[in-house]
Amino acid sequence: MAKAQIIIIGRPNVGKSTLFNRLVGKKLALVDDQPGVTRDRRFGDANLLGLEFTIVDTAGWEDEDPDTLPGRMRAQTEVSLHGADAAMFVFDTRAGLTPLDEEIARWLRQSTIPVILVGNKAEGRASESGLLESYSLGFGEPIAVSAEHGEGFADLFQALLPHVEGKEVQEDEDEEDLAGPLKLAIVGRPNAGKSTLINAMLREDRLLTGPEAGITRDSIAVDWVWTDPKTKEARPVRLIDTAGMRKKARVVEKLEKMAVADARHAVDFAEVVVLLLDATKGLEHQDLKIAAMALEEGRALIVAINKWDVAEGPSGLFNGIRAALEEGLSQVRGVPLLAVSARTGKGLDELIAAAFELREAWSKRVPTSLLNRWFDDVLEKNPPPAPGGKRIKLRYITQAKTRPPGFVLFGTRLDDLPMSYQRYLINGIRRDLGFDAVPVRLTLRSPKNPFAKS
Repeated sequence: MAKAQIIIIGRPNVGKSTLFNRLVGKKLALVDDQPGVTRDRRFGDANLLGLEFTIVDTAGWEDEDPDTLPGRMRAQTEVSLHGADAAMFVFDTRAGLTPLDEEIARWLRQSTIPVILVGNKAEGRASESGLLESYSLGFGEPIAVSAEHGEGFADLFQALLPHVEGKEVQEDEDEEDLAGPLKLAIVGRPNAGKSTLINAMLREDRLLTGPEAGITRDSIAVDWVWTDPKTKEARPVRLIDTAGMRKKARVVEKLEKMAVADARHAVDFAEVVVLLLDATKGLEHQDLKIAAMALEEGRALIVAINKWDVAEGPSGLFNGIRAALEEGLSQVRGVPLLAVSARTGKGLDELIAAAFELREAWSKRVPTSLLNRWFDDVLEKNPPPAPGGKRIKLRYITQAKTRPPGFVLFGTRLDDLPMSYQRYLINGIRRDLGFDAVPVRLTLRSPKNPFAKS
């Protein structure tokens, strides 16, 4: 499915090319104070707060004979309107409306294309009269922006959303990442059985093991192909064995300090981290610190209890660890907890299958349209509080990134939004949008537009 196409229309020198450059994130269009610098249509891939579309920069509209250069430039603009999903009609708020602006407006009203009125150069109070005057054009409330300073783009996002959301396309990046090897780091305290676990997966004595703690000094990456026992599909995995992480007070040897630093480094390059526990020792405070470190780095986390074949009171042990994880890792609920045995091979296929599923959730992108429908529903069910009687207005949300998933929330008075309500939104994102136990980031951002209504 093609991306939505948005065309920029306006008379010369109102800042169309500056707006184009701001939306594509590069200086693709030549900008100058002299009118008529842009002579041909220019296409670019725009990304506005996660909203992706094709933007078309056009020549300034000139009321000239078709045989002249300005006339041919106007003809190019008219042609570009065909096939566009919406037009951004840009005017200069400081200069106010001109007869040419009014002529363009009359022409646009004759077409069936949706028009978004954009008042550029709206920084400062000098633009107020121009913004009020623009209501006479018949396109509703103008979106006040400063293309040069990057102001007002949160409002522009909201105006473009209905015209873009139906044509969103997913970039191939995440699909390519999911087709590549699963980067799986095995971490834990010394002698939890990390190297033995990897040897059991590989079905060979690839890594040195033994009863002495700390045999593994370096992080070792091993490429492996796992065959899914259910689908028989061969899937590539890069296993990363790491040094045991001891408490800092016990890390006295320089070599072991380097090993722990290397283990942290391995977590940075992993997609999914398996925290391996020793069933004979249970869950210790150091384990929770390791788990929190992996989540803080934005990695998907699985907790596996090794040596299950020799565990005493396995049912009580499992439930006790589950309860401790829920209490100690309150930032992420429902971290997968599995029982495995490197010695017997119990649970190893289930562990790898869970890691692949978790990576898929970690890499997921929610379409902006679906995300904002969800957002409207959760606001209706539980509106934000009004501390001190002053209303907090939450306007919209967008997913800014994946791996880990990061969301940006726009609104006013966000400094007063309680952490409890932020957790409500994050938990809802996990529960309703398929992110399960993945670490989710939420960033709050208020519009910089001085004319935004609160």
